[in-house]
Amino acid sequence: MYIPGKLMLAMPRASVFFHWALWRALRKSMPWGIVAGCLLGGFVVTGVAAEKPNIVFILADDLGYGELGCYGQQKIKTPNVDRLAAEGIRFTQHYTGAPVCAPARCTLMTGQNLAHAEIRGNKDSGNGRMFPGQWPITDEIVTIAESLQQADYATGAFGKWGLGPSNTSGSPIKQGFDRYFGYNCQRNAHSYFPLFLDSNEREQQINRGIVYGHQQKTDGEVVADDYRLESYAPDVILAEALTFIDKNRQKPFFLYLPFVEPHVSMQPPQEWIDRYPSEWDDEKGPYRGQNGYLPHPRPRAAYAAMISDLDQHVGSVLEKLEEHGLTDNTLVVFTSDNGTTHGSRDPRFHVGGVDAEFFNSTAGLRGWKGSVYEGGIRVPCVVKWPNHVTPGSVTDVASYFPDWFPTLCNLAGAPLPRQQHLDGMDLAPVLVGKEPPKREELMIWDFHNYGGLVAIRDGKWKAVRRNLLKDPTPWELYDIGQDREESRDLAADHPEVIKRLETAYVKTRTVEPDFSVPFYDKLTTPSNATD
Repeated sequence: MYIPGKLMLAMPRASVFFHWALWRALRKSMPWGIVAGCLLGGFVVTGVAAEKPNIVFILADDLGYGELGCYGQQKIKTPNVDRLAAEGIRFTQHYTGAPVCAPARCTLMTGQNLAHAEIRGNKDSGNGRMFPGQWPITDEIVTIAESLQQADYATGAFGKWGLGPSNTSGSPIKQGFDRYFGYNCQRNAHSYFPLFLDSNEREQQINRGIVYGHQQKTDGEVVADDYRLESYAPDVILAEALTFIDKNRQKPFFLYLPFVEPHVSMQPPQEWIDRYPSEWDDEKGPYRGQNGYLPHPRPRAAYAAMISDLDQHVGSVLEKLEEHGLTDNTLVVFTSDNGTTHGSRDPRFHVGGVDAEFFNSTAGLRGWKGSVYEGGIRVPCVVKWPNHVTPGSVTDVASYFPDWFPTLCNLAGAPLPRQQHLDGMDLAPVLVGKEPPKREELMIWDFHNYGGLVAIRDGKWKAVRRNLLKDPTPWELYDIGQDREESRDLAADHPEVIKRLETAYVKTRTVEPDFSVPFYDKLTTPSNATD
């Protein structure tokens, strides 16, 4: 059913909403009972709030489990996120949906784990432009933003998207967001001083030139100002996000903030660098770009500065909420898309000059970004919701990105898609200190990059298998409850656990041809295959 724009403008508001919701139900297969309930006067929320809360979801980029003060960080200043934790709840076993950018965002937006998600690795769209954007999610998939729109939420996304260019079905504007501003393409986000950012579906120039994010300086002095221009993209993105709050303060809104820091290149404001000791970088000297991305004269201080600048942006968002009297009715979530940047050619530095060992970035967890060990996928997560979440509370309930779709839709009274398999559980009881529901689905990471990886978690058990694209390694098995460092492989002692988990995994997974894993594709039930 197509409703012409002019006809919609001529309809009364209620009639417009009725036909729009009817059309969306047909197009995206929303549950008819939920749509009818909305049209007849609103949703009955099974959570704990009668009034629809505003939702602010902040996603850091490559921020490790141990890089915040509230998670034990001793060197990097993060007072605003630490205050969020003090005034809310801190998750000790929260996981991303994937160990790198695009698939993590896909699991968050669609509520599906990597055994079912459309995006299972980083992959460019190949549409031939300078910064083409990543492989797009399809028009058929329903995002959390689309569901929240049906509950009359204003929706805005500001930061890094990574789920499809503007001229594809994956554009944020085509996937439920009223307003989008930031880096549509992840590769464009490798520089904090780009030529342009994406505003809705147009490119908006913010600098008169561009600092390319991949350069080296093999000799001579490394000067930070050589890699800076007038407009620092994170500040421009933040300003647009704050304007969104200003414009939508009188109605419920969903503000998605996938900020780009601390993903390299390291180009943070000098004022933050100067707050950290110069002695930190005396030992190693400058980073010259030998492990990719841009050089920096003080890489340790610069990395800490990126995280502190990110933290300051969180503070700016909280101040804006307070300014408009929105704090008490706003749910704020802060987390990260994956673990800390991994190592590379020069062992003195990780990729982009990061020194993760110096900062104890994983808090002792095994692995880094790109790994399905705990250091690659366990991420910080704090939630503040005044009058609902107990200040200073902590939970060790295992949770991950697919959980946020049912959780936020429940609290907002928003519909869930009928024909889209959702893998998460509702975390609303956890937020308010009640017993969590039983998890009906395995927690699965079916990752296409880095040789092909799979991890499965069920209760205390976590199984890992690597190198799936070539010669798969044997399964590994860890008791995460007793061994968070994954130092003792128990696979030989519990073959029955491995068999149970692998059988359940193969039974539920679907084949995604664009992210093929031949070893398991041939074992997948034919009825699970996707077109």
